[in-house]
Parts: sequence; structure tokens; C-alpha cells
Amino acid sequence: MLESRHVGSGPRVVFVHGSVVGAERTWRHQLALAEHWTLVLPDRPGFGRSAPLARGDFEAEAPLIAELLEDGAHLVGHSYGAVIALQAAALRPEAVRSLSVSEPGCLRIASGHPLVDAQIAGGEMLYAHGAKLEPLEFLRAFRGGVGSTHETPEELSGELLDGARMLMRERPPWEAEPPLEQLRSAAFAKLVISGAHSEVFEAVCDTLACEIGAERAVVAGRNHTIPATGEPYNARLHAFLLGCERARAAGTAE
Repeated sequence: MLESRHVGSGPRVVFVHGSVVGAERTWRHQLALAEHWTLVLPDRPGFGRSAPLARGDFEAEAPLIAELLEDGAHLVGHSYGAVIALQAAALRPEAVRSLSVSEPGCLRIASGHPLVDAQIAGGEMLYAHGAKLEPLEFLRAFRGGVGSTHETPEELSGELLDGARMLMRERPPWEAEPPLEQLRSAAFAKLVISGAHSEVFEAVCDTLACEIGAERAVVAGRNHTIPATGEPYNARLHAFLLGCERARAAGTAE
């Protein structure tokens, strides 16, 4: 069972954070959305007070997130959390009001693109040699590869050290095979967001949006760390969620 923070009032929105840092840090700029929405902010296994798994694994974690949808919720995921969200939405499509993901790490959906293939090869090399690296070295290499703008200190301690160690054990996200056909056929609306910093992630997000029939958006300013843009990300997400709610209300009234 995941420990979750609930904030605000209104329709339920479940947020899924990525690697290294938990829900509190990932979604701190989204708390302003609590004026309109009930934010459900779970910590993934091993983060915060959520019990750990042997290793982070999108496939094992997706059912835990799917449970949080209860009888209906919007689902939002970033980075590794976006990979989990894609899997969770396919597990309980009837409970998903909408799906929004930003720069998911499921790179293989765009395999064949030279830069995507090179990114996967680089990631595989990093994980193959990970046991020889200190957590700080691994974290810097990982964050540099994805384009994270989170600050990495000269020494790791506490939550950040724990997060780096979990990252080193985590199942690589490019191993994911999202159920694209199932997601495309699902009735709920989808949104795919990128950060305008990486040809790799632009290709992945373009491919994903095309394959699942999603709206496509770009929110620039913080590279891969898109939720940290604050208002630009919030405004795009709020507009999308509000449109979904209005469409749902209109459909119910008919």
C-alpha cells in the first residue's frame, strides 16, 4: 500500500512522480491546483513512508497506482511515473477520467530513431557498469542523460542518497512496452507533454501521442523537469482537465 497525501477539493487527480525524488518535491509547484482539484500525491515504493519493493519496477507499481483511481480519477505521470501511469491506465481504463504524461522514459516506442537508439545504448551501458560507480557518479550521469534540472550537490545524503541508490536498482524504463493499442481504444482523453530540450524526448512524445491518439503539448523552461515550470505546466494541465470534465458533464446530460 502506498502512502498518499490528499490536498484540495474537486475532482480527483492522481499524480505519479518519477525517479530519485518523491511526490513532495516533484509536485510542490502543483499544489496551487488544489483550488480546483483534489490532488492525490502518492509516494512510490521506497519513497517517503511507502514500503519498498526489491527494486523499482513500472510493471509491479502500476497496480498500486491503479488502485488509487478508486471509482474514477484523472491520472498524471512524469518521467518514470509517466511509464507507470501508462501501464496503470490500461489496467483500469473504466476508472480513468483522463491521462496526462510528461516525457515518459519508454524510449523503445521510438526505436529506429538514431538519437533514441543512442540514448538507450548509453543507458544500458550506465546500468551495466553501475555497480562500479558511487551513487553520486551514477546520479550525475543519469540526470545529465535525461536533461534534469534538479540540482545535484557535491555530496549526497538523506533522501537524495536513498533515491540515488534506488535509481541504481530500478528497472530501466526503456524496457517498458506500453499497451499502445489498448490505450488508443480507451475512451478517456490523453495528453502528452515534452520540454523542448531533447530530440530524443520530442521523438518519444511525438510517437506516443500519435500511437494513443493524444493531444500534444510542449512546456519549455526546465528541460526534463517539466512540473518545475510551475504556472506554465499547471495552466496547460488545468485547461486539459477542465475540458475533460466539461465533456464528461455534457455527455452525462445527453
